Amino acid sequence: MNIRNFSIIAHIDHGKSTLADRMLEITGTIEPRRMQEQVLDRMELERERGITIKMAPVRMTWHNGGVEYVLNLIDTPGHVDFSYEVSRALSAVEGVVLLVDATQGVEAQTLSVLSVAKDLKRIVIPVVSKIDVPLARTDDIVSELALLLSVSESSVLKTSGKTGEGVATLLDAIVERIPPPATGEKTQALVFDFGYSDHRGVIIYTRVFGGRLRAGEALALSAAKESFKALEVGVLTPDYSPRDELLAGEIGYVVTGIKKPGVTSVGDTVTSAREGAPALPGFLRPTPVIWASVYPESQDDLPSLRQSLERLRLSDSSLSYEEESSGVMGKGFRCGFLGMLHLEIVIERLRREFGLALVVTQPTTVYEVTRINGAVEEVYSPARFPDDGGAKRIREMWSNVHVITPAQYVGSISQLLYEHEGSVGHTETLPDGKVRISAEMPLRELMRAFFDRLKSISSGFASLSYELVGLREADVVRLDVLIAEEPVPAFTRIVSRRRLQTEAEAIVEKLEKLLPRQLFVLKVQAKAGGRIIAARRLNALRKDVTGYLYGGDVTRKMKLLEKQKRGKKKMLARGRVEIPHEVFLKVVRES
Repeated sequence: MNIRNFSIIAHIDHGKSTLADRMLEITGTIEPRRMQEQVLDRMELERERGITIKMAPVRMTWHNGGVEYVLNLIDTPGHVDFSYEVSRALSAVEGVVLLVDATQGVEAQTLSVLSVAKDLKRIVIPVVSKIDVPLARTDDIVSELALLLSVSESSVLKTSGKTGEGVATLLDAIVERIPPPATGEKTQALVFDFGYSDHRGVIIYTRVFGGRLRAGEALALSAAKESFKALEVGVLTPDYSPRDELLAGEIGYVVTGIKKPGVTSVGDTVTSAREGAPALPGFLRPTPVIWASVYPESQDDLPSLRQSLERLRLSDSSLSYEEESSGVMGKGFRCGFLGMLHLEIVIERLRREFGLALVVTQPTTVYEVTRINGAVEEVYSPARFPDDGGAKRIREMWSNVHVITPAQYVGSISQLLYEHEGSVGHTETLPDGKVRISAEMPLRELMRAFFDRLKSISSGFASLSYELVGLREADVVRLDVLIAEEPVPAFTRIVSRRRLQTEAEAIVEKLEKLLPRQLFVLKVQAKAGGRIIAARRLNALRKDVTGYLYGGDVTRKMKLLEKQKRGKKKMLARGRVEIPHEVFLKVVRES
């Protein structure tokens, strides 16, 4: 078969999208007048950040030795948050192009995705990009790549996505090194991504492993146990190009007509509704690892937020949400995400694509709590977390963290890992002189601006990747905030015991500045473990109740002052304080 299916794997900003642009240009897939930078990155957010968020399959044709070949490229995101989707995409191809920047060398995320490709036994074609850049260390990086993959330096290709140098040689190497796809008899097609159309419903992106998919045929999703009629099948060039059928070995799309969220998911198998076939191995439903509450700034926008989340879930099955209510923030949704980047992308899409003004709470991870009575439950909301003494055992998710950095930043990064409760496992010096640090760290510490601080202390030169390693014992407590001796659930948070005092002092100090003064002395307190550990007092507003008096006996003033004193005692006893909505917004946003 004259078909070659492949992906490009690379670290962020190593030239993956630019190389894909040159491939599309050289193969004549896109006309020059329609060509633009990052042509496969359709979302405005992808272009702004320079990262791939959604996978983008595209079909190209290339002539080698007088024979026409079909090249199917799946452009995948490289971030660790989407590792499951990337593994499913790599399951749909026979080979990968490993792209490394000639100025940067091998980075942490490159190694992470490469290990997935090796586990799946995919053919790896090593390529050094950006060889036209004046600071390029092409020969050094070629040696580094050859050593990493245990291949000869002559097998490492050199390209420039900007000038197009070496791209034709790479296309020839794809034809020669990557084997043709294997096929089967039964109708089986792997779902590696999907999109959504208002008029046609969910559009599945699929690789056909056996049989064929025809337009108008009755098909079924094996894991979802949902049947549908294929309204249209075709290939992506990169626009939708309808065909009568998709044959085994091909990559294309199927228009399902399904408009119900949560039915389709990455990793499912499309098969014939009439004959049926077992699901392809490796399917699992991505489970959220972090949670955050999302509220509309105005409660009038709640229906719009609900509809927007439903729309997003049609094209992103890994997003999960459930409605919740807060006494001070109103109604909103508790949303689950695959990681911090996934959270940022979803929130940004809600704001841009649907024009919503949102308030997002501090993200938390999931805790497994064994209560005193032996009941085990998963807690992902601070308000539901047991107070000190209410739990027999608490476990939290941990991660293996890999940092690749120039040697001069190792000391600073080791200190940063200590501050974030990380324990360094081992370090190794890579062939290019960089150091790879492996450490274990609680997932909640990764969410505490770890990546931003890492980039700051390493001047942007360090790279990070991580994988989850399971649940371990957690030394965390619930921190409650009391205003006028009344707990405020919206300010409750789960913090590490070693940072408890610092966090408590920070929140009461912040509230002391933000809360409006009352007509009585206002107490702001932080409580944990059944005791107050930090407190501030806001002095009462003073109203001159005797200002209008003139002349007369001094007892007139004394009576008014005594009446004011009794009134303040009565207000203090009630202890009710109306906290302005703006205070909640500022505390949540600055957390």
